Amino acid sequence: MLLPELGPEGQEKLKAAKVLVIGAGGLGCPVLQYLAAAGVGEIGIVDDDVVELSNLQRQILFNATDIGLPKATVAREKLRLLNPHLSIKSYIQRFDDTCATAICSHYNLVVDCSDNFDTRYLVNDTCVAMGKTLVFGSILRFEGQIAVFNHNGGVNYRDLYPEPPSEDISCIDGGVIGTLPGLIGLYMANETIKLICGVGQTLAGKLMSVDLLNNTSYVFSIKADTNATNNKPVQIKKELPIKEIDRKTLTAWLETKPEEICLIDVREAYEHEEHNIGGMHISLYDLNSAVDRIPAGKQVVFYCQSGQKSKMAVKVLQPHYNGEVHSLKGGI
Repeated sequence: MLLPELGPEGQEKLKAAKVLVIGAGGLGCPVLQYLAAAGVGEIGIVDDDVVELSNLQRQILFNATDIGLPKATVAREKLRLLNPHLSIKSYIQRFDDTCATAICSHYNLVVDCSDNFDTRYLVNDTCVAMGKTLVFGSILRFEGQIAVFNHNGGVNYRDLYPEPPSEDISCIDGGVIGTLPGLIGLYMANETIKLICGVGQTLAGKLMSVDLLNNTSYVFSIKADTNATNNKPVQIKKELPIKEIDRKTLTAWLETKPEEICLIDVREAYEHEEHNIGGMHISLYDLNSAVDRIPAGKQVVFYCQSGQKSKMAVKVLQPHYNGEVHSLKGGI
């Protein structure tokens, strides 16, 4: 109430807001807690999972007495204790194409806290079809991403990643530091509050990447900016398709035509020093200013740990390079 950017008018907007949170796990827990504490009038929670012991490292709404109970139900009851003045509805079901439109129709804004690509693409496509703003977050190991999609008809998740990867890796498979979903969830809740109240600069049309292992954060602009300079965020061009090759193909290329291949590690310097498969090292975040270091006319192959940064690197380089550009599928 004391913040001039919000005040009574902002609090009334929060009270009138209807927000759907998909997923009550690592990201959903902090998002739900802070939206409830902020006074968001109606909150929907979609999750078909139950609380497990392994969740407690990061899913801070739950404790050992909740093991075996539905996450959506437990979350609803604990949020009611935090703020009894809210309307909170739990949907103990999987968010799939049989219910997506019906559930989303009641809410003004959607927050995607899911942990798999099938759900992410369905959430995105539903929001695009229904004209709803989507607050997005994802986590893996020490790295997280936050974005706002489809705001006022702006760019959506498919503009960044047109198709799902062939392999779906999540924090269940790859691990995650327990503090990461807390931080990314806070950013997501903050973006949601700003969007509801119409204040500040949001991440609409942008992707924020945070790495807790080395304390770095970067903001990427998803839509290409022809006036970009080396001091601006990396610009990701969305029109061109991403070419990927697997490790077997790369090995064959390096054996048969090594002089035609330019292999580039786009991870951080410490990661390259710890372990790499050869080639140059140019961090993704330095790529805009290092294009002239890449030999002309080569078949460029970017690689990283999981294959995600390398796909971003392909999008960054494609508009500026006269030659084929590839990402190593699945990373190293």
